[in-house]
Amino acid sequence: MIKQEWKDKGFIDEAIPAGIDLKGEIRRLCKEKNAVVLAHYYTDGTIQDVADFVGDSLALAQIAEKTDADIIVMCGVHFMAETNKILSPEKKVLIPDLNAGCSLAESCPAGELAKFKAEHPGYKVVAYVNTSAAVKALTDIVVTSTNARAVVDSFPKDEKIIFAPDKNLGGYLNAVTHRNMLLWNGGCHVHEQFSIEKIVELKAAHTDAKVLAHPECKSGVLALADFIGSTAAILTYAEKSDAKEFIVATESGILHEMQKRCPEKVFIPVPPTTGPCACNECGYMRLNTLEKLYNTLKYEWPIVELDESLIEDAKRPIVRMLELSK
Repeated sequence: MIKQEWKDKGFIDEAIPAGIDLKGEIRRLCKEKNAVVLAHYYTDGTIQDVADFVGDSLALAQIAEKTDADIIVMCGVHFMAETNKILSPEKKVLIPDLNAGCSLAESCPAGELAKFKAEHPGYKVVAYVNTSAAVKALTDIVVTSTNARAVVDSFPKDEKIIFAPDKNLGGYLNAVTHRNMLLWNGGCHVHEQFSIEKIVELKAAHTDAKVLAHPECKSGVLALADFIGSTAAILTYAEKSDAKEFIVATESGILHEMQKRCPEKVFIPVPPTTGPCACNECGYMRLNTLEKLYNTLKYEWPIVELDESLIEDAKRPIVRMLELSK
């Protein structure tokens, strides 16, 4: 039985025996329980190294759907675990810490979006995947940063569209698709904090470096970028580019995979506008630790559960996106 104190904390806080080989034990438990560990690019490198699969949120959910594992452990944030459950309702979905939320998803409560939607009849709702299952259930189609432009372009030019929740991604899409979507006023606390001034300083110090930026960044940051794309697209660009140095404006956890794929290249994280840190990390992602992952596998908790009706409603816009993206 899971202790009440652990339930109150949202994670299992059991002491790990001294000298234990955490990575080895995690892999042993995965084999014993037919479990797979999925890790987002923004988690700490130690988590990425022990995972079965590393990727962006939707790619990981698609992997989870195809695997024959009985248990999925999502090392990321809560909405990602929900998406896994939506696409794999028959599987047990775990997350190392229930407190691993997302500032972007939290900026768009389902009740407020429902009210906004009612105030704008005749509008289609396009929602970024970085949303709760309840918000997905209110939308016509879900998008990722990889396929957002193609999905938006699939609508007639005169279609009235509400885009939620990221105003920066929505603004970027309006610019490149020449639309005037109605934007929800949400944002990612990590991508909102990149310093334009420090990017300018880094460009002056590294004159041959390419600036890579995620479209969740503010327009001033995007204006300085040589390439704008999703985490997966940024990785691919860095691999294929002839450049040797890159200034990276997205969550710094991605540098771990970038360095693994391109050990001969230099990747420089863009600092936030404030604080002593030279990189910009998501505190929610950093709630995933090896100790919590081990305990999660050991006790098979915290578990992410959704009502069947919510799964059905939230899956529909995801499936529509996948069909458009084939």
